[in-house]
Order: sequence, then C-alpha cells, then structure tokens
Amino acid sequence: MSDPIIDLQDLDFAYRDALVLKDVSLRVEAGTTLGLIGPNGGGKTTLIRLLLGLLEPTRGSVRVAGLAPRDAVRRGDIIGYLPQNPANPDARFPISVRQVARLGLVGKTGMLRGYRRDDLKFVDELLGMVGISDLADAPLATLSGGQLQRVLIARALAPRPKILLLDEPTTGIDRIGQQQFLQSIDQLKRRLGLTVVFVSHDLRAVTAISDRIACLQVRLHYHDVPEHVPADLVYRMFACDLEAFGLGGTCNAPAHVHPHVNAAETVTKAPR
Repeated sequence: MSDPIIDLQDLDFAYRDALVLKDVSLRVEAGTTLGLIGPNGGGKTTLIRLLLGLLEPTRGSVRVAGLAPRDAVRRGDIIGYLPQNPANPDARFPISVRQVARLGLVGKTGMLRGYRRDDLKFVDELLGMVGISDLADAPLATLSGGQLQRVLIARALAPRPKILLLDEPTTGIDRIGQQQFLQSIDQLKRRLGLTVVFVSHDLRAVTAISDRIACLQVRLHYHDVPEHVPADLVYRMFACDLEAFGLGGTCNAPAHVHPHVNAAETVTKAPR
C-alpha cells in the first residue's frame, strides 16, 4: 500500500478538560473521497481544524502529504478548503466572481506578487469547470447560494491543491442544487486528481460521493465503504434516517436500540 496523503495516528484532542477526539487513527489514500460523518459535537470540524494546523493534537500525530499540517498549509498548493457557513458577501463591496476566485492564488504566490499568466488562465478554466464562466464578471453579492458555493470551490482549487477539504458544503442548498454540487465535485476530483474529505451530517450526500466513510463520535466508530455501514450504528449516531443508506427503516428506533445511547461506549471497527 502506498503512503497515505492524510495520516492520523493515535490522535487525541481536548479543549481544556473536554475530550473531543480519542485514539483516532485514520489513513486517507491519494485520489479517494472520504466522507466524514457523525452527530453534532462528534469532532468532525475539530478534525478539519487539526488538518489545517489551526489546532495542535493533545496526543498523537497528524501528517498531510508527509508534512506537519502548518507546513502543508504554508506551501499553498497542498490543501484547498471550503469552510462551513462562509460569510455572505456585502453588496456594498464591489468584487466580481473572477476576482474572488483569483484570491485563492494568494497563498501560493504571496500577497505582494503578481499572478502568473498560466495561473490566471487556470482560474478561468475552473470557472468553466464549475459551470459559472458566464458569471465571471458578475458582482458576488448577486449570486444565489448554490452559485456562491461554486465560486468558493473555484477559489479553493485555484492554487491546484492535492487535497480539498469540504466542511458541510451542501448546507442551505436545495436538493436539486445539492445533486448538481456533488456531481461537480466528483467531476473535479477525477479531472484534477484530487483527494477529497467531505464533512457532512447529510447521510445521502456522503454516501453518494464517498469511496469510504469514517464515522466520528469522539472515537472512530467505523471506517469502510458506505454500503457496509451497520444499521444499529446509524441509529446510535443519528437516531433515524436509515433510508439515507438505502436500508429502509423509519425514525422510530426499535425497542432494543435506544436512540441516545452514547456511541463512544461501543466501538465498531471494520477492516481497513
């Protein structure tokens, strides 16, 4: 097996005395899509912040493309990131779609250096790839939520990163828009050779796009292909929504499964 592009080993993280992640070991192979799921407060966003070098682990190690996360971020062309709930554009700030997408080049070229011609050409190509080339000169504040997400994806990919981190990217987008967004991400992954980490509470979205799923609630409770996710694990983590996995069921958990069981008490690990 080749070296993973993301490698977490024996990872713990705590905010003061509050344990958020415990004994998490996870490998993500280059060119794959990992869906990261789990209940609110389960540690998903914390894990993303660790990958970005915004937090330091309490114990264990984090390597991204063989580097410490902060070093990977400083390189500018390893990690692209779409944050959860990005700020809405101010209508009084006259910035175009193309200008916002080009801002993704700053981490690669530096604040005071001019952009290379081939990088500018690539940004224009990205706008076409995400289906908004006709909006390149439109003011950002005039876009719909789905269109804005596409601009931010282009900005994240402008420096040609190896890894794309997506934190709840389909929140606030209608079902049709979500399907179009997921198709676009899958096409970009294949065309640009990306490794994608897709964080979401939307089980349907995760299973539609992911090669493997990691389920977090403090500990890593599952890491395998989507179709092998145990039904009782879904009940313990989410209390309902088994239909999202094509398993049938309803939001009424069976009598022998309490929907609020602390899943950290029972760890299910599948072969990797």
